[in-house]
Amino acid sequence: MAAHGIEVNMTPSLPGDFIRTEILEELHLSVTAAAGILGVRRATLSALLNNNAALSPEMALRLEMAFGVRMDMLLRMQAWHDAASMRARANEINVERYQPA
Repeated sequence: MAAHGIEVNMTPSLPGDFIRTEILEELHLSVTAAAGILGVRRATLSALLNNNAALSPEMALRLEMAFGVRMDMLLRMQAWHDAASMRARANEINVERYQPA
């Protein structure tokens, strides 16, 4: 396994930010209207848009079905953000590198 990889020093956008600006604002949809289209509670969509909840695979599929945004792209955005957040907390986790005998 490689010990070093490509390091990108960018803070990835959250899917909620992207969904708000690139879908709802572009289509002039309110949170309530978009929630109705997606078949979810307004509070559920609002939590995602306000970055209080992570994007689930089901929500990503609903967004793809309703608005044509690829669910795999949205899920990669979520995974990238999650990985960057965890890397930022790496100093809080005490695990030593395994060295085979």
